Amino acid sequence: MASGSTNPRYTARLKRKKRIRKKIEGVDERPRLTVFRSDKHMYAQIINDLTGATLVSASTLCSEYKQLGPVKGKVGAAGRVGELIAGKAIEKGIAKVVFDRNGFIYHGRIKALADAARGKGLDF
Repeated sequence: MASGSTNPRYTARLKRKKRIRKKIEGVDERPRLTVFRSDKHMYAQIINDLTGATLVSASTLCSEYKQLGPVKGKVGAAGRVGELIAGKAIEKGIAKVVFDRNGFIYHGRIKALADAARGKGLDF
């Protein structure tokens, strides 16, 4: 969708996103795990907002995801991205994060990613 879209679902998500981002911030002790879902793909990043640096990232397009072989459905793919991001974060010594659902409703693929990341050891 273009940034000037008049789609009510898109604008409602952006309003939720702004409301959420006012309340949460990723700091050194607890960086922010943010997710984005498009129609085809799922993306996750762990960000330190104080420095503006992306510490860890994973998506359905990254090489590590593709090496793991096929998975059934978009919810399964989101779960695998959650496992990947959690594994990379634990390797870097990040155990606690703040979850930023980016305005998306906590259901389906967003929930699958969060549950998989929690299952692999991330605390949020």
